[in-house]
Amino acid sequence: MSGANSWLQRQRKTDLTELAQHTGLKNYESLKKTELELALDEYLAENSSQFSSDPKLANYYSSRARTAGSPVKRDAPDAPVERVRAPRRRATRAPEEFSAPAESDDEPVGNSSALVRTPGRALTLAGRIPLPATPADVAEAVDRSTIAVRTRVMSMYKESGITEATHATRESLSNVTSVLFAISAFEMYFLRPEILADRYAFTIPAIALLGTNDVPVFVPDMFLLLTWSFWSPALLWAFTSTILPCIAGYFINLTVGAPHNHRVTRSRAAPPDTVVDPLTYSIVKALISYVVYGQGVTFGGWVDETSIARINTAVYGGYKGVLTGTAISGIFSIYDAVLKK
Repeated sequence: MSGANSWLQRQRKTDLTELAQHTGLKNYESLKKTELELALDEYLAENSSQFSSDPKLANYYSSRARTAGSPVKRDAPDAPVERVRAPRRRATRAPEEFSAPAESDDEPVGNSSALVRTPGRALTLAGRIPLPATPADVAEAVDRSTIAVRTRVMSMYKESGITEATHATRESLSNVTSVLFAISAFEMYFLRPEILADRYAFTIPAIALLGTNDVPVFVPDMFLLLTWSFWSPALLWAFTSTILPCIAGYFINLTVGAPHNHRVTRSRAAPPDTVVDPLTYSIVKALISYVVYGQGVTFGGWVDETSIARINTAVYGGYKGVLTGTAISGIFSIYDAVLKK
């Protein structure tokens, strides 16, 4: 025989194992699927008289009868040809034909054959669906799907440029200048509502579908830019926190005198590491802030006492908060200088 029965080939190995147990086939445990198909085909062909009436094997014998002749025909060669072919003709009829009344005398035989063989067609269709044969195949399919999803997610992450943006942001923030700007922005965040107060602009109406309430919207009153109540404290803070410390840090820049290269001559001096020395900036800012905001010095009336009070009240922690910020920036500048050496 060149190959096993087609019905056996469509069965899974677990189904073939159950058939082997059901029919009493010996020594089938170590056989592969194709070997088990051949062994079952040979065993069932030799014992057709014993299993031909078994409902579980009706599909096997009907398939065998369509391809190589009915087993009943081999076992009973003297039987009339018409009686052998009648089951084959009824087996190929549609299910609706079995339910229709017939006038022939062998109608009960056709109906019983239909009841046996019709479920086999459903099993044949189910056998054509590509399902995993073993739990290992299921696990392998899940692993392949997981790897595909993970690969796609990683590809989308790389294409989004998040990694490059993260590294660029870290590089731009990893210097003393960024620390100084962050401290100044922190002070401005608390100072802005004091010198540029918010005013009511409009209301976002409630949305019943989302269950929200009316939301009033406030925006800075830009007309205050035309008044002295804004410019007096704004200029005072800018002078004490930015202008005067920057001027002092530019002229008293310790990085200019640092030895950059032994071959540098007087005619061509090495450029400084920074335009403004951050350590000098922090020290001068701390001194001027303590004198103005901590001691209330007006420099002979040049500084408005009301502006001093407003800034001292608005900035987080008052002048002590400003001194804390200068201490932090001074420590960062010293640490940066040590790393560069």
